[in-house]
Amino acid sequence: MIDDWMFAAIAAVIGAAVGSFLNVCIYRVPRKMSIASPPSACPHCGRQLSWYENVPFVAWLVLRGRCRTCGARLGVRYLVIEALTAVMFAAAAWYYGPTLLLASRLSLGCVLIVLFAIDLEHQLLPHIITFPAMAVGFALSALAGQWLDSLLGIVVGYGVLEGIFWIWWWLRHEEALGGGDPPMLGMIGAFLGWRMTVMTMFFGSVAGSVFGLGLITLGRGHMKSLIPFGCFLAIGAAVAATIGPALLAWYLGLM
Repeated sequence: MIDDWMFAAIAAVIGAAVGSFLNVCIYRVPRKMSIASPPSACPHCGRQLSWYENVPFVAWLVLRGRCRTCGARLGVRYLVIEALTAVMFAAAAWYYGPTLLLASRLSLGCVLIVLFAIDLEHQLLPHIITFPAMAVGFALSALAGQWLDSLLGIVVGYGVLEGIFWIWWWLRHEEALGGGDPPMLGMIGAFLGWRMTVMTMFFGSVAGSVFGLGLITLGRGHMKSLIPFGCFLAIGAAVAATIGPALLAWYLGLM
């Protein structure tokens, strides 16, 4: 039987490979391309990549972040996503061990990484990701005996943001949120349950407010500037999924 550190190391290797696939999703999904075919290719010249050019970390570093054919820059995002996913897999494996909760948290983490990157670049939260992920989250929660908490998380997450959207539209005839934000929070609720969904909204709103005020202070934005709220929901969900239960227990203890 392998020890915790070996399990985490194996998970990191798997995570790096998964991160490479997440990069494919980040590039192709908003462009409405298949994530299965054709094989990976340079986004600039279209040349199909050799197997060794798909090795996580190593290929990017050896090629110095450039296509070996056309020399175009491939962007540091590819390296960052692979590294972040590897670290996430290792940390989750060490913390949760080989449990159903590990599968749930890693599934959610992968979806959050993809949605964060897509929303940051395209201001888009594709339904083709959020709704299937919502079903996966509910299924994993149901297997853990938490189906009611998951269902309430979906209702709270989706319902609250959808309500804010329509109330603001009725009052101001303006969109307060993007159409992808409610399904994303509903998806988060399916994985985390209603309590952590509320914490996700809190942490995400705080992060978004700080970012928005920072832009205004620097003169790079104004009160009606559009910010990718899905990115802040992803940050809020990451905080809620990791330290949220401890923070909630501490807060309730104070009361």
